[in-house]
Amino acid sequence: MSSMLDTLFEALSVISEGSHIYLCDLKRDYSRWSKNAIQYFGLPGEYMHNAGDIWSQHIHPDDRGEYTRSIAAIFSGSADSHDLMYRARIRDGSYVMCSCKGVVIRDEAGIPIFFGGTIRNHTVLSYTDAITGLRSLYGLMEDIGVMKSREMPYTIIMIGMNHFSTINDNYGFSFGNDTLSCFGKLLEDRLGNYGKLYKMDGTKYALLSWAVSAEEIADVYAKIKKEAAHGLCVDGEKIILSVNGGLVYVDDFNLSRDTILSCLKYTYYQSKKFKTGELEIFSDHLGDGGRRYIEMLNIIRNSVVNDCSGFFLCYQPIIDAGSEGAKGMEALIRWRNHDFGVVPPGKFIPILEQDPIFPELGSWILRRAVSDSMKFVERYPDFLIHVNISYAQLERREFIPELKNILDEFSFPPENLCIELTERCRLLDMGLLKRLFRDLREIGVKIALDDFGTGFSSIGIIRELEFDSIKVDREFVKNIDVSTTDQKTVHFISNLADTFQAEVCVEGVENDRIRRVLGNYEVKSFQGNYYSEPITLEEFTKKYLPDDN
Repeated sequence: MSSMLDTLFEALSVISEGSHIYLCDLKRDYSRWSKNAIQYFGLPGEYMHNAGDIWSQHIHPDDRGEYTRSIAAIFSGSADSHDLMYRARIRDGSYVMCSCKGVVIRDEAGIPIFFGGTIRNHTVLSYTDAITGLRSLYGLMEDIGVMKSREMPYTIIMIGMNHFSTINDNYGFSFGNDTLSCFGKLLEDRLGNYGKLYKMDGTKYALLSWAVSAEEIADVYAKIKKEAAHGLCVDGEKIILSVNGGLVYVDDFNLSRDTILSCLKYTYYQSKKFKTGELEIFSDHLGDGGRRYIEMLNIIRNSVVNDCSGFFLCYQPIIDAGSEGAKGMEALIRWRNHDFGVVPPGKFIPILEQDPIFPELGSWILRRAVSDSMKFVERYPDFLIHVNISYAQLERREFIPELKNILDEFSFPPENLCIELTERCRLLDMGLLKRLFRDLREIGVKIALDDFGTGFSSIGIIRELEFDSIKVDREFVKNIDVSTTDQKTVHFISNLADTFQAEVCVEGVENDRIRRVLGNYEVKSFQGNYYSEPITLEEFTKKYLPDDN
């Protein structure tokens, strides 16, 4: 096995120029690391036992929790890859920003045998974007840390372009790079005097400012948006650009960098999807409690790192429209804290979805829901547990292997699990979605489209993807007893679902009037407070498995 370790290590070295290499024999917890890593970071030697523990002591205390949790998942066999960014201590005691990526190699029986990958030290060159010459995301992360250590309030604005792929398709990638450079130059000219400008991922840029107010930057953004809409001259071509912008003001120095960036991404995508590019300021929709809200988000994020402490699941029954008995239940996440009380998912999921740590929470929800529902499935073979899955989970290549591992862990019948997707899944490539649906079908898992009708692409989604059920959003039924428009809408949706051989579940059944009207349509199941609000597992068990109490 040692010769195999060295052979694989040499193979990694050939294709990983410029990075530090590591490879671990998982069975013996015996690793080989690059000589340059040993020298640069001051590690004990090229070959090490328990290298994960040794390396963890070189990671900055603020970043260590995520690393420890990720490594534990690798060694337990519940994760197949590792992709983190953290600060690591070098020989002289200072810290450098590193990105660490690794994959698990399994044997023919599927047992993990090796874990190997690269650690890239983001030196001064890495802090500069090659196309625009601006400081990169890593530079922004470092400078946020400086502002935090100096306890200096600051504002960050993220600005990006729409439909950039069209420019690449029409003019070529070289022209696309020139467009990025010209747009960066425009931002430098308009914003350069207000702070530091950075090139983020894709077509996005960011400005960190400590000298002017958020209102002043917002005024400049409005002028940039107008100027871009009138056209940017690139290589003699006039290119019309639409832009989006999100802004966050930070004066709480206990917040982590990841929380700040998640809030920034959230505001940016709100601007893009709902405000046609008008600047979204994070505090605008929070009222006087804005600062306390960000504090709560920071604590919630730390709770995910700390083994999802404070999180718990409630369950709402899904009722058979004919028998009016429970045919399944939906798992709904909640978070509880001494200072903030019980917090519903709408308060934190949309922002946490922007955070790289979110899939950890998603895996915790799935594992807990499967475990909790086992006794119902054993009693009622057709009982379904519905679990909401975010697009942020679906885009990870580890999602399907993790799902299989969870099902195997509890010997859970895959046909008793229903994955619920919202229309936000349209953010993913359709080819990726079709492959995911194919993989889920092969496993035997059912798929539902949640909140049908709340987005503009609902019909397009169900034409392209095969759903087992469609859940009608509560907005379409709350006035159905008096609204002929709502009645016609539900009638249309039920006929549409039947065309695509999908069942219909109606959410928001809050009273007997709604229930009686829905009896006139091809609706297979109901969900709503008329039958039960979301309740704890103990309460659900007392109500629907009375013999077990």
